[in-house]
Amino acid sequence: MPPTLDERSTRAHASLAGLSTADAFGDQFFVLANRHVSAEAGVPPAPWGWSDDTEMACSVVDVLNRFGQIDQDVLARSFADRFDVHRRYGAGALELLERIRGGDHWHRASRELFDGKGSFGNGAAMRVAPLGAFFADDLGRAAAQAALSAEITHSHVEGIAGAVAVAVAAAYVASQKDGRVVPKDVIEVALEHTAMGEYVRRGLKRALRLLSKSPRDAAHVLGNGNRISAQDTVPYALWAAATRLTDYEAAVRACVMVGGDMDTMSAIAGGIVAAHLGAEAVPASWSEAREPLPGWLAR
Repeated sequence: MPPTLDERSTRAHASLAGLSTADAFGDQFFVLANRHVSAEAGVPPAPWGWSDDTEMACSVVDVLNRFGQIDQDVLARSFADRFDVHRRYGAGALELLERIRGGDHWHRASRELFDGKGSFGNGAAMRVAPLGAFFADDLGRAAAQAALSAEITHSHVEGIAGAVAVAVAAAYVASQKDGRVVPKDVIEVALEHTAMGEYVRRGLKRALRLLSKSPRDAAHVLGNGNRISAQDTVPYALWAAATRLTDYEAAVRACVMVGGDMDTMSAIAGGIVAAHLGAEAVPASWSEAREPLPGWLAR
């Protein structure tokens, strides 16, 4: 029997718990007052506010809960209506969401970003792990729905590829919840379903050769999100999740200790690991430190 909407929603919310807490944790390391906190073992003082990663992921989950699939027009409107400039949105997202608020259609506005090339940033990937968990029973559908969710803000093939790779990885590990998952399988499955995105795919192939390396060595090759692109964020975030799939805290810390776009890489890895282990994998003290999720999120 196919899973019920409630079962899908439960998986998505578990992944969202992992994503949002990791996002909030990683975001604290940008705060000047926390410079003394060790990324390997320290815990920043509470409360931990989350960023645009979580705000947009909540919109994705909300639409899935209400419609059972991605409705692009509804999701675009949710992104625009929930948009809070204080959540550290990127410049491209700021321009796009302001245009949608002003009446422009997302389809045109997204394709006109960056001189008509569209965005290949990591924003579509950062919010999509719960979608993968939602469609854990069908990896092909997870990939297709991830692409739909990405197109609203990221029309460039690399931006879409990053979202597809993350969603498929999350879907795969969620489907293997009661089994042992080999790290290389997580990345190979993501590669298999990511047909586009030459540079994202190239990064994932490199990640397969680095599974035994340290976080800093892997990030040196794959990137740490410092360029805010899908191709220098997704490969490392998937590497961290795949190699630390049974240890949520270790996966998240592996994203923070290498610097760069720490909150986004943490959100991706945390969302994938929680899709596999469940929300209970998130340390209770971390969940308590994280800012509550918004009240408008439908269940």
